[in-house]
Amino acid sequence: MPEAINTSPLQDRLDDSADAASEQTMVKVSNVSMIFNMASEQLNSLKEYAIALAKRELRFKEFRALDDVSFEVKKGDVFGILGTNGSGKSTMLKIVAGVLEPSEGTCSIHGNIAPLIELGAGFDLELTARENIYLNGALLGYSKKFIEQHFDEIVDFADIEKFLDMPMKNYSSGMVARIAFAIATVIIPDILIVDEVLSVGDFMFQQKCEERITRLIKEHGVTVLIVSHNNDQIERLCNRAIWIEKGRVRMIGDAHEVCEAYRLLGGRTGSQDSEKLVF
Repeated sequence: MPEAINTSPLQDRLDDSADAASEQTMVKVSNVSMIFNMASEQLNSLKEYAIALAKRELRFKEFRALDDVSFEVKKGDVFGILGTNGSGKSTMLKIVAGVLEPSEGTCSIHGNIAPLIELGAGFDLELTARENIYLNGALLGYSKKFIEQHFDEIVDFADIEKFLDMPMKNYSSGMVARIAFAIATVIIPDILIVDEVLSVGDFMFQQKCEERITRLIKEHGVTVLIVSHNNDQIERLCNRAIWIEKGRVRMIGDAHEVCEAYRLLGGRTGSQDSEKLVF
């Protein structure tokens, strides 16, 4: 196999600090499986569910959202997670963020995490953006004094000054994403977790987020995990990537190689393509 050429612009920015930082493991996922119990029958209402449960007629079947997944992320890596809808990408990020406990295996984290997992999570959309900045900041562990000190920075980055006192239920998904990203990155986390947030909103906002991520990596050695449906975005931002298919690792390695394989084989099925590829 010919040597791959890394075409990621971000890789050039990472090279300067890679030698010093690359040996420290920030995230270690070992043989992780996530099993959910799902009702085997379709029930049309909560009442039907309660009756079936009371009569002990409710039957469950196991669904493996993740099956024996292992990988490591080093300090300063920008690690992309690829896969189709339902492949287990977001479940994996929730385990890394500590939102979910794996059914099997272990996930070790070294450092503090700033998670951007579910758009709108931690916001009360009946409240204004001003109120939600304090609310969401508190949920992330920031003190009121800290938020006050960084309030203008958050507002400027999110570009919502004109809408600060408007209830967030009137905001577009892109505006919500801007606020969430601004709050999560106002500190310098050890690990930043981003699930689809960069795919929401306009191009200028996406570019702004990518520039901040680049700065966090270059200046502070922040480790980033990104889930995106945008193959080009993963290839542009990430130096390493993993491809998860039906809950299992299909390929892991250099981001360019993984993205190229995903383009070529992502729509194919069959035993001939089912082996795990590692580079």
